[in-house]
Amino acid sequence: MPATRKSLNDLARRVSRQLKRDTADIVSFASELIAIPSENPPGKTYDRCATYIARRLRELDLRVRTVNPSGDGPSVIGTFGEGGRALYFSGHYDVVPAQSESQFEPVVRKGSLHGRGAADMKGGIAAMAFAIRALATAGFEPAGRLVSVSVPDEETSGPRGTVALATAGIIERDAIGMLTMEPTGGEVWNANRGVISMRVTVHGRPAHVGLHFRGRNAFRGMLDVANALVMLDTEISARRTGFHIRPEAARRSVLLLGGELSGGHNFNVVPDRASFTIDRRTNPEEDFDRERDRLLAAIDLATQPGVGVDVEILQQGRSAATTARGALGRALGASLRNVTGRAPRFGLCPGVLETRHYAALGIPAMACGPGLLSVSHGPHEFVSVPRLVECARVYALTAIRLLS
Repeated sequence: MPATRKSLNDLARRVSRQLKRDTADIVSFASELIAIPSENPPGKTYDRCATYIARRLRELDLRVRTVNPSGDGPSVIGTFGEGGRALYFSGHYDVVPAQSESQFEPVVRKGSLHGRGAADMKGGIAAMAFAIRALATAGFEPAGRLVSVSVPDEETSGPRGTVALATAGIIERDAIGMLTMEPTGGEVWNANRGVISMRVTVHGRPAHVGLHFRGRNAFRGMLDVANALVMLDTEISARRTGFHIRPEAARRSVLLLGGELSGGHNFNVVPDRASFTIDRRTNPEEDFDRERDRLLAAIDLATQPGVGVDVEILQQGRSAATTARGALGRALGASLRNVTGRAPRFGLCPGVLETRHYAALGIPAMACGPGLLSVSHGPHEFVSVPRLVECARVYALTAIRLLS
């Protein structure tokens, strides 16, 4: 018999009550994860993290399997429900390097959980798991499957995590959608920028300053290339995305030069090597291949005869967007309105997201989480515990709407 509005409202109330009862357990799950220093790079303690997550998911009565298609990055998959299409709840257990060891000593202070990964996004992994538990405890019988996926390597573009799962065919292409609890501050990121990061190294010939004419100055060659890219940046930064993003300046397309700089050996030696990095973030409206080719062409044209230039691609990923008007956007938006009492706000993530890997498979994918991007990679990372529980409610209600 189809579920009635009354029965769905009763189910939602039972879910809410269960999550309130589980608040301390959500915090405990997240705290134990924070205490595992899964810094990436270099990608430490992945096995330990995956083992802990798998154990906790089994305790919550999910069917659990651990897969490792890359051979060097286990992912944990927990499933609730039988048959039908999957709705993915995806989170990453790797974190950026800590500023101090004390960040791996989680503490709850003034209603917030502090520690590396609290917001980005070990707190999210715990909340998503307990969202599924609340549904099961409330008696929800999904017309499909809820699948919790916990992956490594998100902070370095996912080669051992989501990319490996997609390449191995483990992510189901006919999935209803994917949600991830990135630190969106309660907004929904239904789009993300693309990324092209590279290191440009200019080679010269060393010589003593007194015999400088026998050398070839790599620094001057680097300036030629950098100046050409500055000219290109003038055009790029004039572009604006049509997606919502704050503040206004963040709407610009991005070309960052010189994030890393190196070269030379001493002040009195002609530098035989000079390098700098380029980080190009493309808006969804831009053609990724064209923008990458324009960067490479500008470097090539600015290179003087006799000067050697190497270009190393550090990372690249395409932008992605999922319409807010589709089934996933409508369900998530209605759930946010129910839980928060506010109209949902959809917009563009200022960086890149794991959602792009699902979108590349044709799966609608969005991010919505309780954490703040402004603190997520900093020395004082935290997440509000009430907001963590609130977002778990949002995820559970979204699943009810999509799988009833």
